[in-house]
Order: sequence, then C-alpha cells, then structure tokens
Amino acid sequence: MKICGFQKTTLLDFPGHVAATIFLGSCNFRCPFCHNSELLGNDAEALFTPEEILTVLSRRSGILEGVCITGGEPTLSSGLENFIREIRSLGLAIKLDTNGYRPRVLEQLCSQNLVDYVAMDIKSSPENYSMVAGIQNLDIRLIDESISFLKSGSVPYEFRTTVVKGLHADEDFTSIGRWLQGASRYFLQNYVESDQVLSPGFGSYSAEELLSFADLVRPFVSSVQLRGVDI
Repeated sequence: MKICGFQKTTLLDFPGHVAATIFLGSCNFRCPFCHNSELLGNDAEALFTPEEILTVLSRRSGILEGVCITGGEPTLSSGLENFIREIRSLGLAIKLDTNGYRPRVLEQLCSQNLVDYVAMDIKSSPENYSMVAGIQNLDIRLIDESISFLKSGSVPYEFRTTVVKGLHADEDFTSIGRWLQGASRYFLQNYVESDQVLSPGFGSYSAEELLSFADLVRPFVSSVQLRGVDI
C-alpha cells in the first residue's frame, strides 16, 4: 500500500464528520483534468507507512469521527481491506472515494460493513466516458455495475461529477440523469485549474451554467446540488 498524502483534519471530505483524509497512490484512469496527477503513476512517492498513519489516528481518535480514503484510486491498493479494518478498530467511520472501475472490490468492502459512505465519481455520460476518463477501450459495464450496486442502497452514497468546460455539455447531463435514474444524491463541482492538473488549460463554468446542468439531472435524481460553488 502506497500512502502518498495525509491530511490530519478536514471538515469537507466526509460530510457530517470531523475526519482525516488519506491519499493512496496509483490510478487506472488518466482524466486530463485530474488535480492529483502526482498520485497517478507507479512512481508516486510513498510518504507514510500504514503503521505511521494508524499511530496518528489512534492519538487523534478522540477528535476525529471518521477517515476519508481517496487517491488516486483506493481500490487498486493491496492491503486496503486490512487497513480499513485497523482504522475501524479505532472507532472511526470510513468514507471511500472511488471511480467505480473495480466493482467487485467495492461490493466486497461494503458487504463486510467496512465502509460507511461511498463517493463515486461519474466522469461523464456513457457516450463520452472513455474520452473524459482518459483511457481507451474502457469497459462501461464496470462503471454501470458500481452504479447499480450503490443504487441498491447497501451503503449510503453519493455520485458526483467535476464539471469541466471543454469536456462537458448539456447533452452529457441529460444522459447522466437518465443513467443515474433513481439515485438518492448527485453533486456537481466546478473544475479548478491548479499546478497539479494533468493537462492544464481547461476552463470552469459559471454558477448559472452549473445550475442549468443540475436542472437537467433533477427529473431523474432525488437530490441534485452544487458543491463548492458560490451562488
């Protein structure tokens, strides 16, 4: 397991919880707008051992309520299940961020009650998924399987899309809405340029444009909201 980053306290990453965030290295996608590009490759540098993280979490267990495990793509990490068990033994809840491309791992973790909340990225409409995820020959059935599993209600969850000018348009959100039909919650968050973006040069949409995208999804999903956007 390659732990490439650690944030001791966050009020944002795990809704309703004072949490810590753990960043795991490597990813099976190459989204051009990714803001954690330094975590993608096999050469991503491990900065902490699991034992070091567990020691810090144990010391802070009276302050923290949960831990967000993100990446990269956490489901690629060997030892993830045992690591989660160790964290849960400290009395901390677990939020897992995932791209949903390893549905078997997701289902296994949830079936053993090791995850309390899942945030799954929806990169784009099925028609444009491969382009936006940055990989050829993407098997959309794996994404669909994770969506269906989460919609079954086995674990609290959210779907979310980072909206990027140059990659997303109205028709994508109409298609996403139909795809996620019956889902409980969906968030749109605006793309923000940074030094860590894999392929710089994309743009952001205005709050009004994001609201119009949200309106396209609302007929299909119970709760559609913007995140991190001033209106």
